Amino acid sequence: MFRRAFWFGAGAAAGVWATTKVNRKLRSLTPESLAAKAADQAVAAGYRLRDFALDVRAGMAQRESELNEALGLTAPVDPAPHHPELPARATPRTLPGGPRRGLGTTHPYDRNEDH
Repeated sequence: MFRRAFWFGAGAAAGVWATTKVNRKLRSLTPESLAAKAADQAVAAGYRLRDFALDVRAGMAQRESELNEALGLTAPVDPAPHHPELPARATPRTLPGGPRRGLGTTHPYDRNEDH
């Protein structure tokens, strides 16, 4: 008699456990749950990608400073080098005979075709 009660209790417990597991799995496969998981994974991937980019930038800066020291290039670099052979700024050209009526500009490529 006790043996039957034991196996009945064990079977009932196994049934409750299996039913609970199946219901959890079904809830985790709903569209809302899958969307939430995908969003969480996308956010986590974004954080990992940002951390990777920061690590790469730090490594690049460190390697650049090592190379500059090894080559003796410790002087600051001008961010906008000036080339004396090139004009600093192009000046607008005028058409022969001066500006034409209706164009509103002195350069043939500056006129606005929308008007």
